[in-house]
Amino acid sequence: MEKRNQLIKFIVSGLIVVAAVLLLAGLLGGDMMYHLANRGELGPLSREDISYLHVDAPAATSRDGAVSASDWAQAYPYIVATMGNNDRNTYVVDYLEQDPYLVNIYEGFGFAKDYGSARGHEYTLEDVAKTQRPHALANCLTCKTPNFTKLVNDQGVGVYTMDFNEVLDMMEENVSCYNCHGNDAGNAGQITITHSYVLTALGENASAIDPATLSCGQCHIEYYFTPTDKETMMPYSSVEGMTPEAILAYYDEMVLPDGTVGFYDWVQPGTGTRMLKAQHPEMETYLLGPHAALLNCADCHMAVEMAEDGTVYHSHMIESPLANATLLSTCAQCHGDTDMVAFVGRIQERVTARETEVGLKLSGLKDALTEAVSAGAMSEAELDAVRALHREAQWFFDFCYVENAEGAHNSALAFHCLDTSEAKIDEALALLGL
Repeated sequence: MEKRNQLIKFIVSGLIVVAAVLLLAGLLGGDMMYHLANRGELGPLSREDISYLHVDAPAATSRDGAVSASDWAQAYPYIVATMGNNDRNTYVVDYLEQDPYLVNIYEGFGFAKDYGSARGHEYTLEDVAKTQRPHALANCLTCKTPNFTKLVNDQGVGVYTMDFNEVLDMMEENVSCYNCHGNDAGNAGQITITHSYVLTALGENASAIDPATLSCGQCHIEYYFTPTDKETMMPYSSVEGMTPEAILAYYDEMVLPDGTVGFYDWVQPGTGTRMLKAQHPEMETYLLGPHAALLNCADCHMAVEMAEDGTVYHSHMIESPLANATLLSTCAQCHGDTDMVAFVGRIQERVTARETEVGLKLSGLKDALTEAVSAGAMSEAELDAVRALHREAQWFFDFCYVENAEGAHNSALAFHCLDTSEAKIDEALALLGL
């Protein structure tokens, strides 16, 4: 160990000498020279290397008083520049074309009309405006813009039931600084949970979740719109309640305004099943997996970079660690010299293949149940027993399918959901005599 430390000191000293030569030659800035001399270690940068600013918030130029990215550009030029780089993510997968069985299992719901992969934060307003999925109410803007978040914070939950197009015309910026920092991004990069429903749902349990993860989890979660005021809401109050089983129980036990027990997103026309539509439970899947004890979302999706002047900052271009060598170095801390691109690729291929297998089987159950309803040979009680299994099977399938990591966040949970879905499908088919 002593020899290793001596070697590191020797290398660092050598780098400083080289940097001094470059400085004299005018090829390296003084700030970079200082950083090399005082870093005292080799290896990838980490969040501990960031020197956060303590500055007053600039005056807001937006109409609603939300301090925008452009307002922060002078204080945080590199961060704002990398935020703009999210417009590079233009590739969209049409899931309905890739997996045609989705049109069948989502029959009667908007996702059967339009379902594509999400693009970067720079496209949130454009994409929600163009989607073919119906959006009569403003609550569809919940995670698309800081201006909607501030509108709710200023005026209350009544905003959720406003007309979508009326509110869309008021929006000025895509996902931005206010969503994660409020108007206080100059306060050492402190995270502020601005979406009120997060704290309404979690209460004091919010403190058990890393702030950087919870910041992303304001939007990258399973959610629903409350039946009374259409407010965006999370279906749990703790990490322990984030399992697909616990969330399903939450929905099953909910009493609706008309006295009906059991929340549902839509009634499927052919089967009569009261269906649930899972959203995108990235935070839940991640927190239930092995990475949460060691890392937060930013560690894996926001690289720590150093600018030419020596400034160390969190890049705000959100990307897969498989596409960024700096982020991949985070994986090496636990995975060593494993080829992570190939390793994760194999997991995702297995999960995708299993999704296709179970999804096609689920589509077959939907057709069989539709035929049974049409035939009229089974009693309503018998059909309801099948419908209950159908609802559960689709819920577990969807919880895996819509989670955007395709098993990378938590492969064990992904396979558990798909296996559970198939078991429910088999049980339902048996009740149909198939």
